Amino acid sequence: MLTVGDKLPEFSVVAAKPGFNMPEENGESAFETITNDSFEGKWKIIFFYPKDFTFVCPTEIVEFAKLSEDFADRDAVVLGGSTDNEFVKLAWRREHPDLKSLNQYSFADNGSLVDGLGVRDQVENVALRATFIVDPHNVIQHVSVNNLNVGRNPAEIVRILDGLQTDELCPCNRALGGDTL
Repeated sequence: MLTVGDKLPEFSVVAAKPGFNMPEENGESAFETITNDSFEGKWKIIFFYPKDFTFVCPTEIVEFAKLSEDFADRDAVVLGGSTDNEFVKLAWRREHPDLKSLNQYSFADNGSLVDGLGVRDQVENVALRATFIVDPHNVIQHVSVNNLNVGRNPAEIVRILDGLQTDELCPCNRALGGDTL
């Protein structure tokens, strides 16, 4: 598994764009190819979940979505995904009331990213619940990984991003915008 200080590997995934529920809306495709070169100058929050149409995964996706303004205020783009394809992402958005018109990218990983980062569960053959904070230079600044059955706390990811962006020493439990050492 790649870790802090490692460079984001080369990858190419197809993502359902924010706000889309159908493959095409108003003559515009819902899909966008995202690579390691996408979102130049932005921080990237990349989070993996095991499968679409499951139970724990939408709770995390919704919580990341609720924090979209906090991430945007910190010049970060949120990319959430699994190894299910892009059409499944849109179907899930249409079927799950909390995911309708989701305000973040939902990527379909053919393995280039999950395997490049080393976060595939070898028994279940799905992505672990891994979260990466990647700086604008594509250097990994934070990694956390949970087992398949335990959801994460997206508010903690905002807190960590906020601390990383200070480029200062941040004490334990530092609140958003709090004092540094």
